[in-house]
Amino acid sequence: MPHVESGLITLIGATTENPSFEVIAPLLSRTRVLVLKPFSEEDLLAILERALRDKEKGYGHLSIKIESDVLRYIVNLADGDARSVLNNLEAVVSMVQNLPEDKRVITLAFAQEALLKKSLLYDKDGEEHYNLISALHKSMRGSDPDAALYWLRRMIAAGEDPLYIARRMVRFASEDIGNADPQALVVAMAAQQAFHFIGLPEGELALAQAAIYLATAPKSNALYAAYSNVKELIHTKGYLPVPLHIRNAPTKLMKELDYGKNYKYAHDYADAYVPQEYLPEEIRGQIFYNPKGVGFEKTIKERLNYWRNRKKETEDH
Repeated sequence: MPHVESGLITLIGATTENPSFEVIAPLLSRTRVLVLKPFSEEDLLAILERALRDKEKGYGHLSIKIESDVLRYIVNLADGDARSVLNNLEAVVSMVQNLPEDKRVITLAFAQEALLKKSLLYDKDGEEHYNLISALHKSMRGSDPDAALYWLRRMIAAGEDPLYIARRMVRFASEDIGNADPQALVVAMAAQQAFHFIGLPEGELALAQAAIYLATAPKSNALYAAYSNVKELIHTKGYLPVPLHIRNAPTKLMKELDYGKNYKYAHDYADAYVPQEYLPEEIRGQIFYNPKGVGFEKTIKERLNYWRNRKKETEDH
Protein backbone atom coordinates (compact mmCIF):
# COMPACT_ATOMS: atom_id res chain seq x y z
CA MET A 1 0.00 0.00 0.00
CA PRO A 2 2.68 2.62 0.88
CA HIS A 3 4.58 1.82 -2.35
CA VAL A 4 1.45 2.21 -4.46
CA GLU A 5 0.70 5.47 -2.67
CA SER A 6 4.23 6.82 -3.20
CA GLY A 7 4.25 5.82 -6.86
CA LEU A 8 7.09 3.33 -6.50
CA ILE A 9 4.77 0.60 -7.79
CA THR A 10 2.38 1.14 -10.67
CA LEU A 11 -0.42 -1.33 -10.13
CA ILE A 12 -2.27 -2.57 -13.20
CA GLY A 13 -4.79 -5.34 -12.81
CA ALA A 14 -7.73 -6.97 -14.53
CA THR A 15 -10.57 -8.95 -13.01
CA THR A 16 -13.82 -10.46 -14.17
CA GLU A 17 -15.26 -9.72 -10.72
CA ASN A 18 -16.57 -6.47 -9.33
CA PRO A 19 -13.59 -4.70 -7.68
CA SER A 20 -15.88 -3.59 -4.87
CA PHE A 21 -15.95 -7.20 -3.70
CA GLU A 22 -12.43 -8.30 -4.66
CA VAL A 23 -10.16 -5.30 -3.88
CA ILE A 24 -9.74 -3.80 -0.41
CA ALA A 25 -11.25 -0.33 -0.02
CA PRO A 26 -7.96 1.54 0.74
CA LEU A 27 -6.35 0.16 -2.41
CA LEU A 28 -9.47 0.70 -4.50
CA SER A 29 -9.61 4.36 -3.47
CA ARG A 30 -6.08 4.87 -4.84
CA THR A 31 -6.76 3.36 -8.24
CA ARG A 32 -8.67 4.33 -11.34
CA VAL A 33 -11.29 1.75 -12.25
CA LEU A 34 -12.13 1.25 -15.92
CA VAL A 35 -15.25 -0.79 -16.60
CA LEU A 36 -15.08 -3.06 -19.64
CA LYS A 37 -18.61 -3.60 -20.92
CA PRO A 38 -19.78 -6.93 -22.42
CA PHE A 39 -19.45 -7.29 -26.19
CA SER A 40 -22.58 -6.78 -28.27
CA GLU A 41 -24.03 -9.69 -30.26
CA GLU A 42 -22.75 -8.13 -33.47
CA ASP A 43 -19.23 -7.87 -32.04
CA LEU A 44 -19.27 -11.50 -30.96
CA LEU A 45 -20.56 -12.67 -34.34
CA ALA A 46 -17.74 -10.76 -36.00
CA ILE A 47 -15.22 -12.44 -33.67
CA LEU A 48 -16.61 -15.89 -34.54
CA GLU A 49 -16.61 -15.23 -38.26
CA ARG A 50 -13.04 -13.97 -38.09
CA ALA A 51 -11.95 -17.07 -36.18
CA LEU A 52 -13.55 -19.28 -38.82
CA ARG A 53 -11.87 -17.37 -41.69
CA ASP A 54 -8.39 -16.92 -40.22
CA LYS A 55 -6.13 -19.64 -41.67
CA GLU A 56 -3.18 -18.95 -39.36
CA LYS A 57 -4.70 -18.34 -35.91
CA GLY A 58 -8.20 -19.65 -36.50
CA TYR A 59 -9.98 -22.48 -38.31
CA GLY A 60 -9.89 -21.19 -41.89
CA HIS A 61 -7.66 -24.07 -42.97
CA LEU A 62 -10.25 -26.66 -41.88
CA SER A 63 -13.00 -25.66 -44.36
CA ILE A 64 -15.72 -26.14 -41.75
CA LYS A 65 -19.32 -25.57 -42.77
CA ILE A 66 -21.30 -23.99 -39.94
CA GLU A 67 -24.92 -22.84 -40.06
CA SER A 68 -25.64 -19.20 -39.25
CA ASP A 69 -28.06 -20.08 -36.44
CA VAL A 70 -25.22 -22.02 -34.78
CA LEU A 71 -23.17 -18.84 -34.53
CA ARG A 72 -26.14 -17.01 -33.04
CA TYR A 73 -26.62 -19.86 -30.56
CA ILE A 74 -22.98 -19.73 -29.45
CA VAL A 75 -23.24 -15.97 -29.03
CA ASN A 76 -26.34 -16.33 -26.88
CA LEU A 77 -24.46 -18.66 -24.56
CA ALA A 78 -21.66 -16.20 -23.97
CA ASP A 79 -23.34 -13.34 -22.01
CA GLY A 80 -21.15 -10.86 -23.87
CA ASP A 81 -17.90 -12.72 -23.11
CA ALA A 82 -15.59 -13.14 -26.14
CA ARG A 83 -13.51 -15.75 -24.34
CA SER A 84 -16.62 -17.85 -23.79
CA VAL A 85 -17.59 -17.51 -27.46
CA LEU A 86 -14.20 -18.72 -28.64
CA ASN A 87 -14.08 -21.55 -26.09
CA ASN A 88 -17.48 -22.81 -27.24
CA LEU A 89 -16.48 -22.52 -30.88
CA GLU A 90 -13.33 -24.51 -30.12
CA ALA A 91 -15.43 -27.17 -28.37
CA VAL A 92 -17.70 -27.79 -31.36
CA VAL A 93 -14.88 -27.55 -33.92
CA SER A 94 -12.79 -30.08 -32.01
CA MET A 95 -15.54 -32.66 -32.52
CA VAL A 96 -15.48 -32.42 -36.34
CA GLN A 97 -11.96 -31.27 -37.27
CA ASN A 98 -10.64 -34.82 -37.68
CA LEU A 99 -13.52 -35.92 -39.89
CA PRO A 100 -13.29 -36.01 -43.69
CA GLU A 101 -13.69 -32.53 -45.14
CA ASP A 102 -17.19 -33.21 -46.50
CA LYS A 103 -18.30 -34.29 -43.03
CA ARG A 104 -17.13 -31.15 -41.24
CA VAL A 105 -20.62 -29.69 -40.90
CA ILE A 106 -21.87 -28.15 -37.66
CA THR A 107 -25.65 -27.95 -37.35
CA LEU A 108 -27.63 -26.32 -34.55
CA ALA A 109 -28.68 -29.68 -33.14
CA PHE A 110 -25.07 -30.84 -33.15
CA ALA A 111 -23.89 -27.68 -31.37
CA GLN A 112 -26.61 -27.94 -28.75
CA GLU A 113 -25.70 -31.52 -28.00
CA ALA A 114 -21.99 -30.70 -27.91
CA LEU A 115 -22.35 -27.78 -25.54
CA LEU A 116 -25.10 -29.52 -23.54
CA LYS A 117 -26.61 -26.40 -21.98
CA LYS A 118 -25.92 -22.77 -21.36
CA SER A 119 -23.43 -22.03 -18.61
CA LEU A 120 -25.18 -19.10 -16.95
CA LEU A 121 -23.17 -16.17 -15.67
CA TYR A 122 -23.36 -16.41 -11.89
CA ASP A 123 -21.18 -15.98 -8.85
CA LYS A 124 -22.87 -16.82 -5.58
CA ASP A 125 -20.30 -14.80 -3.65
CA GLY A 126 -20.04 -11.79 -5.93
CA GLU A 127 -21.89 -9.05 -7.78
CA GLU A 128 -24.10 -11.21 -9.99
CA HIS A 129 -25.54 -12.95 -6.93
CA TYR A 130 -26.73 -9.59 -5.59
CA ASN A 131 -27.77 -8.34 -9.03
CA LEU A 132 -30.12 -11.27 -9.60
CA ILE A 133 -31.73 -11.32 -6.15
CA SER A 134 -32.16 -7.55 -6.46
CA ALA A 135 -33.83 -8.03 -9.85
CA LEU A 136 -36.20 -10.65 -8.39
CA HIS A 137 -37.06 -8.49 -5.38
CA LYS A 138 -37.66 -5.35 -7.45
CA SER A 139 -39.73 -7.25 -10.03
CA MET A 140 -42.05 -8.55 -7.29
CA ARG A 141 -42.18 -5.10 -5.68
CA GLY A 142 -43.04 -3.64 -9.09
CA SER A 143 -45.92 -6.14 -9.48
CA ASP A 144 -44.43 -7.81 -12.56
CA PRO A 145 -45.00 -11.59 -12.27
CA ASP A 146 -43.39 -12.30 -15.65
CA ALA A 147 -40.10 -10.67 -14.70
CA ALA A 148 -40.26 -12.31 -11.27
CA LEU A 149 -40.54 -15.75 -12.88
CA TYR A 150 -37.67 -14.98 -15.25
CA TRP A 151 -35.26 -13.93 -12.49
CA LEU A 152 -36.37 -16.79 -10.27
CA ARG A 153 -35.56 -19.32 -12.98
CA ARG A 154 -32.27 -17.57 -13.80
CA MET A 155 -31.13 -17.99 -10.19
CA ILE A 156 -32.20 -21.61 -9.90
CA ALA A 157 -30.67 -22.56 -13.26
CA ALA A 158 -27.41 -20.93 -12.21
CA GLY A 159 -27.17 -23.03 -9.06
CA GLU A 160 -28.46 -20.68 -6.37
CA ASP A 161 -29.70 -22.35 -3.19
CA PRO A 162 -33.51 -22.33 -3.63
CA LEU A 163 -33.96 -22.04 0.13
CA TYR A 164 -32.05 -18.74 0.00
CA ILE A 165 -34.59 -17.52 -2.55
CA ALA A 166 -37.40 -18.75 -0.31
CA ARG A 167 -35.97 -16.84 2.65
CA ARG A 168 -35.88 -13.66 0.60
CA MET A 169 -39.51 -14.21 -0.40
CA VAL A 170 -40.49 -14.53 3.25
CA ARG A 171 -38.70 -11.26 3.97
CA PHE A 172 -40.40 -9.65 0.96
CA ALA A 173 -43.84 -10.71 2.19
CA SER A 174 -43.39 -8.64 5.34
CA GLU A 175 -41.30 -5.79 3.91
CA ASP A 176 -43.21 -4.96 0.73
CA ILE A 177 -46.71 -6.38 1.34
CA GLY A 178 -47.19 -6.59 5.09
CA ASN A 179 -50.79 -6.31 6.19
CA ALA A 180 -52.01 -5.22 2.76
CA ASP A 181 -52.31 -9.00 2.26
CA PRO A 182 -51.48 -10.98 5.45
CA GLN A 183 -51.84 -14.18 3.40
CA ALA A 184 -48.63 -13.31 1.53
CA LEU A 185 -46.48 -14.36 4.49
CA VAL A 186 -48.44 -17.61 4.75
CA VAL A 187 -47.89 -18.34 1.05
CA ALA A 188 -44.17 -17.54 1.27
CA MET A 189 -43.72 -19.81 4.29
CA ALA A 190 -45.74 -22.55 2.63
CA ALA A 191 -43.50 -22.34 -0.45
CA GLN A 192 -40.41 -22.65 1.74
CA GLN A 193 -41.85 -25.69 3.50
CA ALA A 194 -43.03 -27.25 0.23
CA PHE A 195 -39.59 -26.92 -1.35
CA HIS A 196 -37.90 -28.25 1.77
CA PHE A 197 -40.26 -31.23 1.64
CA ILE A 198 -39.96 -32.23 -2.04
CA GLY A 199 -36.75 -30.53 -3.25
CA LEU A 200 -35.62 -30.13 -6.87
CA PRO A 201 -36.97 -30.08 -9.46
CA GLU A 202 -40.60 -30.46 -8.33
CA GLY A 203 -40.23 -27.87 -5.58
CA GLU A 204 -39.48 -25.14 -8.09
CA LEU A 205 -43.20 -24.83 -8.83
CA ALA A 206 -43.92 -23.93 -5.21
CA LEU A 207 -41.39 -21.10 -5.43
CA ALA A 208 -42.84 -20.00 -8.77
CA GLN A 209 -46.34 -19.98 -7.28
CA ALA A 210 -45.14 -17.85 -4.39
CA ALA A 211 -43.28 -15.46 -6.70
CA ILE A 212 -46.44 -14.87 -8.75
CA TYR A 213 -48.59 -14.44 -5.63
CA LEU A 214 -46.17 -11.94 -4.09
CA ALA A 215 -45.80 -10.02 -7.36
CA THR A 216 -49.57 -9.69 -7.82
CA ALA A 217 -50.47 -8.97 -4.18
CA PRO A 218 -51.34 -5.40 -3.08
CA LYS A 219 -48.20 -3.63 -1.89
CA SER A 220 -47.55 -1.66 1.29
CA ASN A 221 -44.35 -0.87 3.14
CA ALA A 222 -46.25 0.60 6.10
CA LEU A 223 -45.24 -2.30 8.35
CA TYR A 224 -41.58 -1.96 7.36
CA ALA A 225 -41.67 1.82 7.83
CA ALA A 226 -43.40 1.52 11.22
CA TYR A 227 -40.86 -0.95 12.56
CA SER A 228 -37.98 1.18 11.24
CA ASN A 229 -39.47 4.19 13.03
CA VAL A 230 -39.68 2.23 16.29
CA LYS A 231 -36.06 1.09 15.98
CA GLU A 232 -34.92 4.66 15.36
CA LEU A 233 -36.90 6.05 18.31
CA ILE A 234 -35.55 3.40 20.70
CA HIS A 235 -32.04 4.18 19.47
CA THR A 236 -32.66 7.87 20.18
CA LYS A 237 -34.70 7.70 23.40
CA GLY A 238 -33.22 4.59 24.95
CA TYR A 239 -35.24 2.12 27.03
CA LEU A 240 -38.17 4.04 28.51
CA PRO A 241 -39.93 2.58 31.56
CA VAL A 242 -43.18 0.63 31.19
CA PRO A 243 -46.15 2.68 32.49
CA LEU A 244 -47.28 1.44 35.89
CA HIS A 245 -50.86 0.70 34.89
CA ILE A 246 -49.85 -1.91 32.28
CA ARG A 247 -47.20 -3.62 34.40
CA ASN A 248 -47.81 -7.11 35.69
CA ALA A 249 -48.43 -7.34 39.45
CA PRO A 250 -47.99 -10.96 40.57
CA THR A 251 -46.86 -10.04 44.14
CA LYS A 252 -48.29 -8.00 47.01
CA LEU A 253 -45.31 -5.63 46.96
CA MET A 254 -45.82 -4.88 43.28
CA LYS A 255 -49.47 -4.07 43.91
CA GLU A 256 -48.47 -1.75 46.76
CA LEU A 257 -46.14 0.00 44.30
CA ASP A 258 -49.18 0.60 42.02
CA TYR A 259 -48.21 -1.98 39.42
CA GLY A 260 -51.32 -2.57 37.33
CA LYS A 261 -53.34 0.17 39.11
CA ASN A 262 -56.20 1.64 37.04
CA TYR A 263 -55.60 -0.76 34.16
CA LYS A 264 -58.76 -1.15 32.07
CA TYR A 265 -59.47 -4.66 30.79
CA ALA A 266 -60.54 -4.20 27.15
CA HIS A 267 -62.97 -7.13 27.15
CA ASP A 268 -65.07 -5.46 29.83
CA TYR A 269 -66.02 -2.73 27.34
CA ALA A 270 -68.14 -2.53 24.20
CA ASP A 271 -66.32 -3.69 21.04
CA ALA A 272 -63.52 -4.92 23.33
CA TYR A 273 -61.98 -1.47 23.18
CA VAL A 274 -61.37 1.23 25.79
CA PRO A 275 -59.19 4.31 25.27
CA GLN A 276 -56.07 4.24 27.42
CA GLU A 277 -52.36 4.89 26.92
CA TYR A 278 -49.95 2.01 26.42
CA LEU A 279 -46.79 3.92 25.54
CA PRO A 280 -44.31 5.48 28.00
CA GLU A 281 -45.24 9.01 29.08
CA GLU A 282 -42.34 10.56 27.17
CA ILE A 283 -43.68 9.35 23.83
CA ARG A 284 -47.37 9.43 24.72
CA GLY A 285 -49.60 9.48 21.64
CA GLN A 286 -46.77 8.60 19.23
CA ILE A 287 -47.99 6.97 16.00
CA PHE A 288 -45.65 4.61 14.17
CA TYR A 289 -47.96 2.56 11.95
CA ASN A 290 -49.84 4.34 9.18
CA PRO A 291 -51.54 1.77 6.91
CA LYS A 292 -51.80 2.86 3.31
CA GLY A 293 -55.39 1.83 2.73
CA VAL A 294 -54.69 -0.82 0.09
CA GLY A 295 -55.83 -4.43 0.29
CA PHE A 296 -56.58 -5.57 3.84
CA GLU A 297 -54.82 -2.47 5.17
CA LYS A 298 -57.92 -0.54 4.11
CA THR A 299 -59.87 -2.42 6.81
CA ILE A 300 -57.06 -1.92 9.32
CA LYS A 301 -56.95 1.80 8.53
CA GLU A 302 -60.69 2.12 9.17
CA ARG A 303 -60.37 0.35 12.52
CA LEU A 304 -57.40 2.42 13.61
CA ASN A 305 -59.10 5.67 12.61
CA TYR A 306 -62.14 4.68 14.69
CA TRP A 307 -60.05 3.74 17.74
CA ARG A 308 -57.76 6.75 17.47
CA ASN A 309 -60.70 9.13 17.14
CA ARG A 310 -62.35 7.65 20.24
CA LYS A 311 -59.09 7.99 22.14
CA LYS A 312 -58.69 11.61 21.03
CA GLU A 313 -62.28 12.43 22.08
CA THR A 314 -61.60 10.93 25.52
CA GLU A 315 -58.41 12.96 25.92
CA ASP A 316 -60.15 16.15 24.79
CA HIS A 317 -62.75 15.72 27.48
